[in-house]
Amino acid sequence: MSVASKAVQFGKQHIARGIGRSTELVIEKGRGIYVWTVEGKKYLDLTTGIGVTNTGHCHPIVVKAVQEQAANLCHGQVNIVFQKPMLDLIERLKPRMPSPKLDTFFFWNSGSEAVEAAVKLARHATKKQNIIVFQGSYHGRTFGTMALTTSKTIYGGGYGPLMPGVHVAPFPYHQQWAACKADPKQFTPEWCGRESLDQLEILLKQRSSPEDTAAILIEPIQGEGGYVVPPKGYLKGLRELCDKHNILMICDEVQSGFGRTGKMFAVEHEDVVPDILVMAKGIASGYPLSCIVSTKELMDKQPPGSMGGTYAGNAVACAAANATLRVFDEEKLLDNCNARSKQFFSALEEKIPSVLPNGVTVDIRGRGLMIGLEFMGVPSGFANAILKEALERDTLLLTTSIYETLRIIPPLNITKEETELSIGRITASIEAAAKKMNA
Repeated sequence: MSVASKAVQFGKQHIARGIGRSTELVIEKGRGIYVWTVEGKKYLDLTTGIGVTNTGHCHPIVVKAVQEQAANLCHGQVNIVFQKPMLDLIERLKPRMPSPKLDTFFFWNSGSEAVEAAVKLARHATKKQNIIVFQGSYHGRTFGTMALTTSKTIYGGGYGPLMPGVHVAPFPYHQQWAACKADPKQFTPEWCGRESLDQLEILLKQRSSPEDTAAILIEPIQGEGGYVVPPKGYLKGLRELCDKHNILMICDEVQSGFGRTGKMFAVEHEDVVPDILVMAKGIASGYPLSCIVSTKELMDKQPPGSMGGTYAGNAVACAAANATLRVFDEEKLLDNCNARSKQFFSALEEKIPSVLPNGVTVDIRGRGLMIGLEFMGVPSGFANAILKEALERDTLLLTTSIYETLRIIPPLNITKEETELSIGRITASIEAAAKKMNA
């Protein structure tokens, strides 16, 4: 039995079965856009650990910062001391926020924890209980966030009763709205956005009154829901609705934040400023760190001692985040993200439709290097078939949502040549899956 086979067998025996896994690769090294298995095989990684290693695997500037910090101070507990890496990080983050008003931070470990911190802040500050989320949302798999997640039943099925006080509104996913599919010329994405806001107003009249609603929680671009970009003007309309009803607006940028969409945060595409902004994943290039930011006025409503955690804002993770921001500046990652985005979209829109059989269409969508491809007119399992074909071509991809949707999440410093290689392998994988579908 090979080393890899033994490792897989051991992992299956001793790692919790509740963890889903898209491959059985055993990885031991990563550099840039590539990872290597224990047997030395090299794979092109277009997953970045689900949008985490935005600077690529083991960026030398991040690695050096982590090594130096680990040798100096590895743990400065937030409820006992101030630690310099966290203070430096706040200083670096402040000018990058969507508004100067967002100036007060709380750090934690994971995206789910940060979402729960945002909900905790909203409920305490407003003295109201209910939270409104959206159909297709993903906010985590901890006990609180299971109730907020609606993208797939697997994330919360069988674990009830879940956290109460959560209500679900329709998201303007026009590709799957019945009216839009029936007559896309009459029922445009903009119509879908307006209709979604109307349905939200109805929810506030029928199920959760504004007087009982602490916050509306939204992903500016849905992640696990299918990489769905809301119609232009929708987020502004939602901001106005929140202001009208005295409801806090929480934006979950765990997956869409930190440059993934070509701007530091996806809300900047619509010039929207939330009351609470949630970030994680790309913040520290692979080290466990998450954060919420809000106004000092709102944050100061919480009494000292009500927030905290053993590893909250770990010093080594904060050092990694500081180094990540240095890479953003020195390598102009946002500029590169936008340039490579144009390269991806131009090539995919040209190549992919031509390799699909008659009757099959594809919606290529997203922003920056947060790219989704939804296939219509295909059998169930088509997107997973593409993943298998990609794996045979030494490439890692991911699916997303309950529909047949592929997502492409390369590092933000992917080169022009690596982008060209990626497009070729993606196209070949889709073409191979399509041919087998018709066989």
